[in-house]
Amino acid sequence: MNKVYITGSGLWVPPNLITNAELVASYNEYVRRTNERNAAAIASGEVAALPESSSEFIEKASGIKQRYVVEKTGVLDPDRMCPVIPPRPNEQISLMAEMAAGAAHQALANAGRRADEVDLVIVACSSFQRPYPAIAVEVQGALGCGGYGYDMNVACSSATFGIEQAANAVRSGSARCALVISPELPSGHLEWRDRDCHFIFGDIATAVVVEASPSGRQKSAWEILGSKAATVFSNNIRNNSGFLDRCDPDSRDNRDKLFMQEGRKVFKEVCPMAADHITSHLAANGLAAGDVKRFWLHQANLTMNHLIAKRILGRDATLDEAPVILDKFANTASAGSIIAFHQHNIDLAAGSVGVICSFGAGYSIGSHILKRI
Repeated sequence: MNKVYITGSGLWVPPNLITNAELVASYNEYVRRTNERNAAAIASGEVAALPESSSEFIEKASGIKQRYVVEKTGVLDPDRMCPVIPPRPNEQISLMAEMAAGAAHQALANAGRRADEVDLVIVACSSFQRPYPAIAVEVQGALGCGGYGYDMNVACSSATFGIEQAANAVRSGSARCALVISPELPSGHLEWRDRDCHFIFGDIATAVVVEASPSGRQKSAWEILGSKAATVFSNNIRNNSGFLDRCDPDSRDNRDKLFMQEGRKVFKEVCPMAADHITSHLAANGLAAGDVKRFWLHQANLTMNHLIAKRILGRDATLDEAPVILDKFANTASAGSIIAFHQHNIDLAAGSVGVICSFGAGYSIGSHILKRI
């Protein structure tokens, strides 16, 4: 099999930051107003009063301290609780394509590649602002890449699944240099009025360059030693929004049209799945946990990451072994493990082995074993 490398990564960060304190102040004002409107029904027992949130609750539940979003005014408006993102004319680049291009430019620069050397663009993320034309084809045109492009969605595992597809294309010879880009915009499908999840997500875009041979101008290069993907159907993380909503107008605003999860079930079921997935992946490649210098894990929940790393290593992982970016960026869906890789790989020496792993709705789990060259 031909060797395949990740030779560059990029990160686009939105201009707006929301701290837990800001988010809680807005949410609690929404709660106050809602409970005031429903005071009579609450007093009679017909309606339950909404509980307030707090920074302490958020950090204990998730490890998140802040998040970046494309637009914050609408999110923090107690009468709206949703970002203000107006539609753009068809002649203008779409928001997700603009985000994707921003991350792609940095990834190409770090790989020492020009856009016209790319012959495959995969936009892999948890949700898309439109079904077609593909965001990837729009990004391909905006950057000036050749070849072909397509979109793919495997929820929070999209980025790692996308890297596997890019690596397979390079190995087969159908592409020489690929961009895998994950423009994540979950602020648009998060229910900011739900105490159990109003703090979870942040917006971001990541990109990686996957190619057959490094340019010689890259800042670092990682050989992909092995890739593994797995899916098991579950309804515990779900979003039912789609084009069929117009066929039943009465249900188009139902709660299930935005992000929903059974958090306790997800935690209980995904943690052992992810740990076993990584352990078996390493074993299949003749490696053990002790051979890995760094685990770039999906960044959904701090306790979840701690538990998965502990199951793999048999002890608590250090921040050097399993870096955390969740506190600054929140859950950025499929981009989380790539942010961790992007920000925490350059310091490792040649020959070091690392693992990128993401997991999410589906259930889906994707992993890559990398060796720095």
